[in-house]
Amino acid sequence: MSQHIAKPRTTAVILAGGTGQRVGLSIPKQLLKIAGKAVIEHTLTTFENADSIDDIIVLMAPGYVPDIEKIVAKAGFKKVSKIIEGGATRNETTERAISALGEGLAEGEDANVLFHDAVRPLLSQRVIDDCVTALERYQAVDVAIPSADTIIVTRTHGEDGEFITEIPDRSRLRRGQTPQAFKLSTIKRAYEVAAGDPNFQATDDCSVVLKYLPDVPIHVVAGDEYNMKVTQPVDVFIADKLFQLASTAAPEQVSEEAYRELLTGKTVVVFGGSYGIGKDIAELAESYGAKVYALGRSTTGTHVENPEEVDDALSKAYAETGRIDYVVNTAGVLRIGKLAETDNATIEEALKVNYLAPVQIARSSYKYLSETKGQLLLYTSSSYTRGRAEYSLYSSTKAAMVNLTQALSDEWAGDGVRVNCINPERTATPMRTKAFGQEPAGSLLSSEAVARTSLDVLLSELTGHVIDVRQQDPTAGAARASGFEQALASVLDRQDGV
Repeated sequence: MSQHIAKPRTTAVILAGGTGQRVGLSIPKQLLKIAGKAVIEHTLTTFENADSIDDIIVLMAPGYVPDIEKIVAKAGFKKVSKIIEGGATRNETTERAISALGEGLAEGEDANVLFHDAVRPLLSQRVIDDCVTALERYQAVDVAIPSADTIIVTRTHGEDGEFITEIPDRSRLRRGQTPQAFKLSTIKRAYEVAAGDPNFQATDDCSVVLKYLPDVPIHVVAGDEYNMKVTQPVDVFIADKLFQLASTAAPEQVSEEAYRELLTGKTVVVFGGSYGIGKDIAELAESYGAKVYALGRSTTGTHVENPEEVDDALSKAYAETGRIDYVVNTAGVLRIGKLAETDNATIEEALKVNYLAPVQIARSSYKYLSETKGQLLLYTSSSYTRGRAEYSLYSSTKAAMVNLTQALSDEWAGDGVRVNCINPERTATPMRTKAFGQEPAGSLLSSEAVARTSLDVLLSELTGHVIDVRQQDPTAGAARASGFEQALASVLDRQDGV
């Protein structure tokens, strides 16, 4: 009879000892805000959400431990078990981490450890899982990607400057990333051997194993291009833009019983509920027991561009049910044409309906949603990633929805109000048919599918996210790309999503 062997504990060690000097900051770069949160908070969120990670230890720059304690407390990270002040050198910082990791282990017990740079906030779950899986077979694991650049080796000749001495074969060159993963016993032994070298100085942990434990093979896991390190001023801009463009896979659908349990007794207000996605959301939520107010120009005479009518609609829903849990705005207009040839009335309509109305709906909804810790759900389009000819009004207002979502989710986080944004690809709606006429069957996403995903998002704990809704290739299964791969797809997509 085979004996069950328990999986070793897996700890992520976040190395956050940088000072921010290279990006010209007076604070450590890991505390710099990108996409509304400190860089290290994004990094911690990734490991907090990783099923393969059991706990997290943070090694923070001297003097800044209280800052991390505040971030951890506010975000409610449950896996962060220790926050330790880092050492004066990388060597000392890692040695402190190894010492902390050994606490609580029984004699002979081993563990897995992943060392990760705090300033690599775009790490994917796939890379984390691949590292942990690799530790089932190997004692040391690195993460790397092929070098797209030609690497040259130079030598300085006095005042004449640098000259090339060698150009290595690029096909064998890789750019190292983190995490670097080890069996705790292996990295501990490497540092013990290295301690006997008076000239020992490490810039990364795999190099310590390579030099001092040469018989230990170091397996390489494929990294990805998004796993960039924020070290230069331009990196701050690039990372911020990637976070803005990144989209999130829709939450898993729950059972019919769960939908009913979660929605019964809840109040849902849908602006743009006369037809299309809004109508489908309203009908779906109502079928699961929610009290739904489906509001639209052609049904209830509600004009979203009129703040008084928005206020009245919300007041009525609250007066009749005593609560508002979810507010959805699918209302929008699609006007295509060259800006120089567009009249003032058309411009004013586009701005009022597509931009000012969501702003007013958000402002009016806040007091109700803060009572129920509810959610505001907005809608964008694939055209938000890049404005295109004859779509200047539409694409610019849809880009504004993404910025509004991200800003309000940060602004309202302390009050427990969630804000998200749905980004459907080209969808079969009356608005689209009016703009483009009949299109080939099967080429468009159904409004019912977008409505179902919208409901899943409303019932989730997500906030501040852009959620892509795309047609799934039935032959490819239900697998979805990572958020940043979806972002790239959106950037490359030159078709119109509504």
